[in-house]
Amino acid sequence: MTLEEAIRTAIEYETKVRDVYIDAAGRSAGTAGDGLFRLMADEEQQHVDYLVERLREWKETGKVDPRDLRTLIPSREVIAAGLSSIEDSLGGESSGAEMEFLRKALEAEQETCGFYEKVIGELGDEGQRTFGRFLEIERGHLALVKAQIDALNGTGYWFDIQEFTLE
Repeated sequence: MTLEEAIRTAIEYETKVRDVYIDAAGRSAGTAGDGLFRLMADEEQQHVDYLVERLREWKETGKVDPRDLRTLIPSREVIAAGLSSIEDSLGGESSGAEMEFLRKALEAEQETCGFYEKVIGELGDEGQRTFGRFLEIERGHLALVKAQIDALNGTGYWFDIQEFTLE
């Protein structure tokens, strides 16, 4: 895979996951997950815009300058507070539709992470420079979606850490 092919494919993956969040936000207005879906849709749109700019740069110069890629996702503490309020408002229950959206998001994020892992492996240093930050951010998205699912399911886990013990 060439760098140009990787960028084009990354645009497809980021567009697909963005569309999952846009659809979820449009269908979950007024629910606890609505804010998360809108935030994630905005984040993924920023990724699409960033990649389109890198592709333009590649076509014009034959090079890509991997600039800072920022994230809209708040700190772990802010996420924890948000999940607490969601749990309080839902009383441990969630709508089936919201869980369906979260499962679709989880699948899309897993596919996207897998793509970035593959590209970094195939392109070596160039892939790491161009897509390493994407993989880091997408892994964060994956953790956030998992945490949301766990919070709504009332599993007692937050970011794969057990919140209680039976001992």
